[in-house]
Amino acid sequence: MSKTIFQKIIDREIPAQIEHEDEHCIVIHDIQPQAPVHVLVIPKKLIPRVGEAGDEDGAVLGHLLLTARDVARKLGLANGFRVVINNGPDGCESVPHLHVHLLGKRQLQWPPG
Repeated sequence: MSKTIFQKIIDREIPAQIEHEDEHCIVIHDIQPQAPVHVLVIPKKLIPRVGEAGDEDGAVLGHLLLTARDVARKLGLANGFRVVINNGPDGCESVPHLHVHLLGKRQLQWPPG
């Protein structure tokens, strides 16, 4: 199986605007932002989608959300933000590598469309 675009970014084979990185994840700015702030929190461990995460992935999943919280603070999203995880075709998943969208700095609509 070939590497996902996110694996290539993690391996520095493709450049990206990195906002944060630690031993478990990388946070990059989305190349097609849907809000003034739109970053992706990506685990370094390849988990294709949240629906395929194992019980052993609980710590990584929790780390992604806590990292989203910390990056939201760093980026000044004190007025609120949205966290989105797409799963499968009906969930609008575009890359088969779990990632958390963090969006903010504009009023977001509900339902999300």
